[in-house]
Amino acid sequence: MTQPLLNARPESHLFYQTRARRPLLAEARDVYMWDIEGKRYLDGSSGAMVSNIGHSHPHVLSAMRAQMDKSTFGYRLHFETDPSERLAAKTAALMPEGMEKVFFVSGGSEAVESALKIARQYALATGQGARWKVISRQPSYHGCTLGALAITGYGPLADPFAPMMQMMPKIPAPRAYLDGLDAGDPATGAHYAAMLEAEIIAQGPDTVLAFIVEPIGGASTGALVPPQGYMQAVRDICTRHGVLLIHDEVMCGGGRTGRFLGADHWDVAPDIIALSKGFGAGYAPLGAMIAHDRIVNPVLDHGGFAHGFTYAGNPLACAAGLAVLEVIETEALTDNAARIGAILKARLAGLMDRFPFIGDVRGKGLLLAFELVADRATMEPLPAAMNAYLELVELAYAEGLIIYARRTRNGQAGDHFLVCPPMTATEAHVDEIIAKLTAALTAFAPTALRAMTERV
Repeated sequence: MTQPLLNARPESHLFYQTRARRPLLAEARDVYMWDIEGKRYLDGSSGAMVSNIGHSHPHVLSAMRAQMDKSTFGYRLHFETDPSERLAAKTAALMPEGMEKVFFVSGGSEAVESALKIARQYALATGQGARWKVISRQPSYHGCTLGALAITGYGPLADPFAPMMQMMPKIPAPRAYLDGLDAGDPATGAHYAAMLEAEIIAQGPDTVLAFIVEPIGGASTGALVPPQGYMQAVRDICTRHGVLLIHDEVMCGGGRTGRFLGADHWDVAPDIIALSKGFGAGYAPLGAMIAHDRIVNPVLDHGGFAHGFTYAGNPLACAAGLAVLEVIETEALTDNAARIGAILKARLAGLMDRFPFIGDVRGKGLLLAFELVADRATMEPLPAAMNAYLELVELAYAEGLIIYARRTRNGQAGDHFLVCPPMTATEAHVDEIIAKLTAALTAFAPTALRAMTERV
């Protein structure tokens, strides 16, 4: 849709981050979306890394229609529902051993809030009331509610609300590629994990409640894969100091990385998991907080979990989520994400030969990202004033490719782009993504190369 056509539409009563308008969505099928003018877009980011099984899958739609004929709402204090019970059982079966208790929510921020609250109530129930500090990483993103923002390390989103929150301690994210370290060296993983132990000691071990980490990075770090040994080391450190380990699997869970949970790549089990996005795959607002029995039972014995949401365990959302998991299983989409992701990652890395301003390609499965730089040797970012993270997204959008971008350096500078199509993607879709992305990068190249030249 051209800009004049956009401007001709009535003023919207909706508002989100800005006044920018987008075309009206007409329909969406599998990896494609169409606007009302008939233009087709390849959903190269699965929305916000949500539509893991593609759009309008008939199995999920059928399951939702069937549930709508029965009930669309049953309040959890009044009824148990078959979809929520079945989804909870199936979810628990996909978790590490002992993580049998599931608490449903409507999205990722709610899942993280629930994780923080169960952790704190566990401390109170077990006589550890001095523990309340939750260590996280810088940069990081864990949600938009005040509790989740307090553990988020992303300045533009968290800083305006700092006076309203109890800000929590942060340690550096293990961005070996920016620090000139070898991510494949176990010493690198040990180096970054040691920062967690140092922070626990500095804060006072008896005051630290939990450490929260995305096993594979999301929007703030752009599909960051931790260095070798890191995930195992932080697990050991948390255990040693009695600190709960929370895995934020909101983006990397659900099979996208080639395993159902991101942490499954390292066989590391946390105490609490936050799950959303691809868990409901965009068919209904859905997420989950899953906790080990040893965490939940003391809380329930101590008077119950003082927390809840109106739509927790909504039967329609749970019916959709159950069908999503069935599609992932019957169509072997986790395996497909691993296979197609390896092909897509290699093709993205191949673009570095043509575009010298691509400084890094990273990720696992179909959670992938590339980062733009002014200098590969130093990883100096392009000038922040260029707003490359916005410009390239618009150029790709004009080509009919949707990608997702964020500032790399704590939200202030740097530019990375997530390329995360649905897990149903094929090699033909990879070809199309690379062709459209190449066209966008070619259009962007004169601006980037000029900036690289001017800095010399």
